Amino acid sequence: MIIVAAFMAIATIAEAQFRLEIEITGLRNDKGTIMLQLLDTVQQVVAERMETISNGKCTLIIGELKAGKYAVRYFHDENLSGKMETGRFGIPTEGYGFSNNASGMFGPLPFKKWIFEVTADKKINLEPEY
Repeated sequence: MIIVAAFMAIATIAEAQFRLEIEITGLRNDKGTIMLQLLDTVQQVVAERMETISNGKCTLIIGELKAGKYAVRYFHDENLSGKMETGRFGIPTEGYGFSNNASGMFGPLPFKKWIFEVTADKKINLEPEY
């Protein structure tokens, strides 16, 4: 009987759905929108959100999220082009960022640095790089 109860508790936790609140602060202006993607551990897009900016910050909500490991990437689409603008040598001219406020110096940032775990409702705070 105890074993059955333990399996039922595990099944309930595995099926639970959570709310992820993402607050992005330090935006250089209120122009445009934030374009955000939530990815799973194999870098498949789980959810996409677009939200306006007010007073240099933006809050995005992703609900009905199963427990697991995820990663976030986003950019400040200041000119509403729908894509991240880059300058010479492919350097972004609009703000961008990743979960865990992960950053790197040159080249692509290792995906494992972005990953975080959701096991309950969660709020994360991020700041873009410009």
